[in-house]
Amino acid sequence: MPKKILSGVVISDKPNKSITVLVERKYQHPLLKKVIKSKKKYNVHDEQNKFKNGDKVKIIECKPYSKTKKFEVMGDHK
Repeated sequence: MPKKILSGVVISDKPNKSITVLVERKYQHPLLKKVIKSKKKYNVHDEQNKFKNGDKVKIIECKPYSKTKKFEVMGDHK
């Protein structure tokens, strides 16, 4: 099964080697046919502590680093 790749915005960079990323997705309600926006926060591993608040990042699924960290920052883009 391929790994999940998501893109979002960094909303917190306080913990060491971790960031919190807000991922927003749009989908159509099956019955009402209305487009709905949903948001979800992911705790992400950031080895070099180089991403700051407001940065757009792509995250990829990986082995669990802790109870809540199951994603890491993808590539070296900023």
